[in-house]
Amino acid sequence: MFTKRRGLVAAALVASVALVLPAHPGSAQPATAQSPERIVFEVTATTPEARTKVARTGVDVLGQHGDTLTVIAEPRQQWLLRATGLPVRHAGDADAQLAGLGKADFADPQLGTLDFPSGYTGYHNYAEMVAELNQTVRDHPNLVTLRSIGKSYQNRDLWMIKISDNPASDESEPEVLFTCNQHAREHLTVEMCLHIIKRYTDNYASNAAVKGAVDSREIWVIPSVNPDGAEYDIATGSFRAWRKNRQPNSTSTGTDPNRNWGHQWGCCGGSSGSGSSETYRGPSAFSAPEVARVRDFVNTRVVGGVQQIKSHIDWHTFSELILWPYGYTYNDTAPGLDATQANVFQTMGRRMASLNGYTPQQASDLYITDGSVDDWMWAAHGIWSYTFEMYPRSASGTSGFYPRDTVIAAQTSRNDTAVQLFLDYSDCVPRITGRTC
Repeated sequence: MFTKRRGLVAAALVASVALVLPAHPGSAQPATAQSPERIVFEVTATTPEARTKVARTGVDVLGQHGDTLTVIAEPRQQWLLRATGLPVRHAGDADAQLAGLGKADFADPQLGTLDFPSGYTGYHNYAEMVAELNQTVRDHPNLVTLRSIGKSYQNRDLWMIKISDNPASDESEPEVLFTCNQHAREHLTVEMCLHIIKRYTDNYASNAAVKGAVDSREIWVIPSVNPDGAEYDIATGSFRAWRKNRQPNSTSTGTDPNRNWGHQWGCCGGSSGSGSSETYRGPSAFSAPEVARVRDFVNTRVVGGVQQIKSHIDWHTFSELILWPYGYTYNDTAPGLDATQANVFQTMGRRMASLNGYTPQQASDLYITDGSVDDWMWAAHGIWSYTFEMYPRSASGTSGFYPRDTVIAAQTSRNDTAVQLFLDYSDCVPRITGRTC
């Protein structure tokens, strides 16, 4: 983990909040003027079809553990959740749980805004992330270059770092892309991208595997695809469990970046057309500027008709999963993904999961999603694209998005061997099954 450079560290009290139970704990009840607006439920859903039924109610799906989905339902969604006929258990008031995670009562004079609560100051806000990227450039000018690929909706730079033994040159080497923080509240993913940057720069001179990867690959890392949402999530000094970007829509605010990608956008009930939904897909594919800018960068890597980026990992939290395409269909194969390619995705996913202890599965085995980054990367460019859902495996309500900063070092380094394997095979991912390219 990077050393923090915050000028002010202040203590804060952690509130202990009792959960308010509904009149009938075994069933979903609509909110009243006296009851919580956003309620956490645990839903028993044993099949992908059942989990998709839950997701299509518009609830905010927080994570999965075994046969249980943890969700947040707003008042209008609670009857829909009950109408699925699936077993539903009340698990608390979402806003009370967020308040209980910790509250900051200070502003950092260097930033002019509130920041992560006490117990979470090891995480990097946007300004600190940028400072660390610039420090890496100063520390390793012969290994990295840094540039913005464009602006977020609120005009923040979308920073990307390149790691290579000749970073200023466009060499004829396989390229690998890591993206983090598509979803605002998933702050551990920013730390994951920063950890990858640190590992493949600081250890270049001392670690033969690291040196081999840097010398033979061009590694691109975008630590925050959604900086506006991430800053909004912590702006009050307490967490908001904010997921989307901060782009206004016709009824509310925000587009879910990971439902805004162009392949099978809005096709299959795996996203929402309602602006207030956590999985709102936007009015059109690539309408979110952050998604469009990553798309534009990936498109520029087609050189001489050949895509130079061979593989990609998009980091998320939580549930400890490794996912691969397609997300929009339950079928293992579909147009553009044949049985041989599906076997490569499965084999690589399982090999990586054997190294970090995550659960490997096709994305739709969780539930149907459409307009996701992995589906687009593969369908549009043939990039072997995976989603890693990080620590924890399960959690109570929204707490899974906010593990204390004491876990950052262990939970990012936990992926070192999986990332190294991924880089080792990124010249020809089918080699994992004994095939050639």
